[in-house]
Amino acid sequence: MRHLAARILNTLSGRFLLLTVAFVMLAEVLIFVPSIARFRLDYLQLRLEKAQIASLSLDANAGMIPAELEQELLANAGVFNVVLRRDEVRQLVLSSAIPEPVSATYDLRMAGPYELIRDAMVTLFDPKEQIIRIIGQPVQDAGLLIEITLKQSPLRREMLDYGLRILILSALISVITAAMLFFAVRGLMVVPIRRVVRHMQAYAAAPEDARLVITPTARVVELRDAEAALAQMQTELIAALRQKERLAQLGGAVAKISHDLRNILTSAQLFADRIEQSADPGVARAVPKLVTSISRAVNLCEATLAFGKAEEHPPRLSRFALRPLLEEVAEGEGLSPGSEPSCLIDAAPGLMIRADDEQLHRVLANLVRNARQAIEATGRSGTIELSAGEGEQDWWIRVGDTGPGLPPKAREHLFMAFQGAARKGGSGLGLAISAELIRGHGGRLDLLRSDEDGTEFLIHLPKSGGLDLSAPEAAV
Repeated sequence: MRHLAARILNTLSGRFLLLTVAFVMLAEVLIFVPSIARFRLDYLQLRLEKAQIASLSLDANAGMIPAELEQELLANAGVFNVVLRRDEVRQLVLSSAIPEPVSATYDLRMAGPYELIRDAMVTLFDPKEQIIRIIGQPVQDAGLLIEITLKQSPLRREMLDYGLRILILSALISVITAAMLFFAVRGLMVVPIRRVVRHMQAYAAAPEDARLVITPTARVVELRDAEAALAQMQTELIAALRQKERLAQLGGAVAKISHDLRNILTSAQLFADRIEQSADPGVARAVPKLVTSISRAVNLCEATLAFGKAEEHPPRLSRFALRPLLEEVAEGEGLSPGSEPSCLIDAAPGLMIRADDEQLHRVLANLVRNARQAIEATGRSGTIELSAGEGEQDWWIRVGDTGPGLPPKAREHLFMAFQGAARKGGSGLGLAISAELIRGHGGRLDLLRSDEDGTEFLIHLPKSGGLDLSAPEAAV
């Protein structure tokens, strides 16, 4: 039973039920306080009116009534004595023995809401037997004021009885209201939400089954919008999965073709190397172009095969000086401050970073090679700049050039394989693989700018996260 109750309270409808009961009870409490104060005021006003009526019998008998009748009149009014003030004269009209001194005096003529609520709470929570004096305004303007003394305990009992009735009625209203809202919310919200959840679970088990796409049927606008959005997402995901499957099949076929084509082109490259030794001037002029074309085709096949395997190992992080790596990359591309294009390196000799030096070398070599080829394609001189530094959260490496900038299509699909080629004849695999390697480090590769003044890439490598192999192992 306890587990069932806990399960119900953890549901949306169960929590809504609790909130409904709590807020209804809060509203009833806010109603109860002024109601009990009003009840006390009406009770005391009624005693004043009865006392005034009892005093009229004294006037009717010329101020002379038997003592027994006087006590009966006071008992019917529920008071000990009655004082009237007329024409600035205070007159004790009816009186009897008071069992104890008066403990408190309440003037109803000047009492506002705050005073009435305060006095009601004092009366309600004060169980002591005591005598109180009440001052009020006589009805029908029969004097300046009327004053009575009475016991507080009967008033408190009446107030407790009235308050108990209000609380019972409030609890009943709360239960009925909460139950009605519980079933209303269950029918309007919980049941449609559960339907959406069941559709999501069924779709997750078979995401390619188009029959499991939800059909929006909810009558609540927000839920219907959610179902429509889910249906659109499921439809788009089915299309994406089918396209991905077709691309995977196509990729397998391309990989096989690239493998065989690479073997064929490798043989052709060997023959081209032999032809290059020919003494024929025409052949000597044509062979370099042939060798270049075959080399590009071989490189494309190898890049395609490497990208299709998707077997890049996780980065093996270690700490090393960055500047020697930048110099090695520049030297590998045949670049120096005096070369054409020239290469400038701006990195502190003592700058240490934590990364996979082999993978970072591949990324930087790819960016520098692209920059060199872009400048060479213009036939003009240019500069490639490699700079690096560090902040509180990461290390950064900037690769900039003074080339012609990237074409709009290349910028749009920059890090997408086979779509982000920056030059004619390129595959776009280099930048895609570079971005993937940097993401493996927990960093990112961004294009800062690309216009007629050149192109700048920025690499961010985070300092936190990963495993520092140069650091000693923490004690267990």
